[in-house]
Formats: sequence, structure tokens, C-alpha cells
Amino acid sequence: MAGSTLASPTVSAGAATVVRAKRISPGLEAWRRFRRHRLAVASVFILGFMILAVAVGPLVWQVPINEIDFTARLAGPSLAHPLGTDDLGQDLLARMLYGGRISLAVGLAAMAAAIFVGVVIGAIAGISRGSVDAGLMWLTDLFLALPQLPLLLLIIYLFRDSLKELVGPEMGVFILIVVVIAGFRWMPVARLVRAQFFSLREKEFVEAARALGASTSRQVVRHILPNSLGPVIVAGTIDVAAAIIAESTLSFLGLGFPPDIPTWGRLLFDAKDYLDFAPHWALIPGAAIFLAVLTINFIGDGLRDALDPRKVL
Repeated sequence: MAGSTLASPTVSAGAATVVRAKRISPGLEAWRRFRRHRLAVASVFILGFMILAVAVGPLVWQVPINEIDFTARLAGPSLAHPLGTDDLGQDLLARMLYGGRISLAVGLAAMAAAIFVGVVIGAIAGISRGSVDAGLMWLTDLFLALPQLPLLLLIIYLFRDSLKELVGPEMGVFILIVVVIAGFRWMPVARLVRAQFFSLREKEFVEAARALGASTSRQVVRHILPNSLGPVIVAGTIDVAAAIIAESTLSFLGLGFPPDIPTWGRLLFDAKDYLDFAPHWALIPGAAIFLAVLTINFIGDGLRDALDPRKVL
């Protein structure tokens, strides 16, 4: 009697096996590249600590920023005043924490406004052809050719009083400084976005979307713009540092915030006549500006390497 056997599939030792490589998401790959930039990673922690300090610090160190104590004029660092005092005996730690909020807020707000304007103009120029592109680039070149610092001083001098009456002294100066700084920082972003659009709109995936009937706005929003944001983010970090320096320059020249609002630049301006008697008064805000700008630039370098598609792990 013939027996029946159950056939089972066998795999020979020489058969080829396919090993499917584990796919890494673009975000994880960018994070791995960023982690290899040690200065950028350290800068993230330092800048995060500075932001946390100016955000939470005034709640912990509850000393009034305008409290005058003539018995402690120009005192050096001590337990009562960890960063010393100014010429009126005002606590520099409290003033540094309060002023840091404004200086960093100006940098972030000016960066956001500059990126928004630059992306809009660059995207319109990059997706358009002919007279629209030429006109927008002529406008960009015109703004690039203007002398920035004299115009900054002139605009703030002409309009700050009217804005103070509308929204108050602090908010009026804040809005004016942010608008003026952003008005002179959007041009590099616009040129960068335009160049990215020129390169991406001829790529295969954009051609495929166009062949499938995607509208121009859909091509921009879904395909071109997301792939051009890497360089824009890097440019944005540089704009934050430039905005902080610009605000400090305006405050140092006496055209920034009012004297009772102690931004880091204003503290430097007030300390310029006391460098021989109280060097700590100028060194502390100067060091804060230097550290903030340095860390932001290092973070920008790390993002540039992380978002560069030509980099490999």
C-alpha cells in the first residue's frame, strides 16, 4: 500500500535571502546628523537654559527691576546682588532676567516676520516667470542696496512717538523694532527660497504632480515649499542672532526701548560711562549677548549639516 506523505516547502542553503533594510525616517536621520555636531548640541542646552532663566527667573528672583538703593551703588557681585548693581543701586540680576525676555523676544519675532515675508516673496518669484519675477527681484535688490543702520535710526526716530501713543511705550517700541529689523532681513531669505524653487520645480516629483493635474498652488504647498524649508530654517537661526545684535545696537545708541526697560543693549548703553568703576555692569550683558549669538550660530551650523541631503551617516 502506497503511503502518502505531506509535502512541506524546504529552503536550500544556497537560496538567496533578501534582507529588507530598516528604513530611517528623514527626521531621525537629520537628528542623528545633528547629534554629531557637538557644539550645536551643547548650544541647544545652553540656549535652552538661557530661555528658561529669563522665563522663570523673575518668578524666583522677585526683586523689582527699578528698585533704587543708593547705599549699594555700583556694588560688585555679592550674596545680596549676585550680579552686582548699577549706578542707582538697582539689582542687575533682576534687570538682566527682565531684559533677556525682551531681547530674545525681539530676535524670535523679527526672525519669524523676516522668514514669512521672505518665503512669500521668494515663492512668488520662484514659481512665476517673466515680469513678476523680475519686479520682485528688483525690489529685493533695492532693499539690499539701502544703507540699513541709518534708515533704521531714521524710521525709529520718526515713528516711535506715534506708536507709543497708540499701543503704549513698551509695546510700541517693540513692534517698531521688530518691523524695522524684519524689513531689512527678509531679502536673503527671499533670494534663497527663489533659488530653491527654481531648482525644485523641474524635479521629477513636481513634474509628476503637474502631469496628474495638480494646480500651481498645490504644487507649491504640497511639494516644492516643504522641500525648500531646510535652508530657510538655517537662515532663520542666523536672523535671530542678527536681530538680537540689531536691537542691542539700537538700544546702545539710545533709540531702542525707554530707559526704564532694561534690555541687554540698554544695560550696555547705561554702563559705558562706568567701565573703570564697575566693569561688571557692562561685562554681564555683553557676555549674555555674545553667548546668545554664539549658541544660535552654532545651532545654525548644526542644522545646516543635519538638513543637507548630501551628508551621509
